[in-house]
Amino acid sequence: MKNIALSVGVLVAGLFAASSAAYAAEGDAEAGQSKAMVCAACHGPNGNSASGMYPSLAGQHASYLAKQLTEYRLAAQTNGEQGRANAIMQGQAMNLSDQDIADLAAYFSEQTAEIVGAPEDVVAAGAKLYLGGDEERGLTACVACHGPRGDGMGLAGFPDISGNHPEYIKAQLEMFRSGQRNNDLNGMMRDIAKKMTDEDIEILSQYLAGLY
Repeated sequence: MKNIALSVGVLVAGLFAASSAAYAAEGDAEAGQSKAMVCAACHGPNGNSASGMYPSLAGQHASYLAKQLTEYRLAAQTNGEQGRANAIMQGQAMNLSDQDIADLAAYFSEQTAEIVGAPEDVVAAGAKLYLGGDEERGLTACVACHGPRGDGMGLAGFPDISGNHPEYIKAQLEMFRSGQRNNDLNGMMRDIAKKMTDEDIEILSQYLAGLY
């Protein structure tokens, strides 16, 4: 299953690359630092959030960050009918220019991520799911798109999913599963998450928190 999943990841990478390129405007990290002051309340002064309610942004691919901010802005402009709906982030992104978005993405992508860590009792089960998926259920291995260390592939649009808060990771997987979050290209994450049980999501969210 692992080899099959890796092949799938390679095949779809080209599809993500074209979409991701649209968000890869040249950003100025120094300018982004001053613009990021308002972000610190939730995401930390250097992009490392202190709360599981909010994701850490430090070290995330600039193109992925720019995509999310652009889609939050679109949701604000369309009253949530398009883009990525989130009441807090729509308000934050609604007045950002393309250059603001590029600068913020550049700044956070250059920060050093602080790894949360995973409980020892989930490592074996988490590694099994992450690296091998579940062939009987048609559950694709996460490693296919996000790599062995969870770093993802910036050019292909796959985010770094390692070292973040388990509460946040769990919430995103649950929203993909329910369809509440739907800004994944071609519905890829929704299709995968629909095959996950509550136990799968719990294990993976804790495992990913310590993956690096």
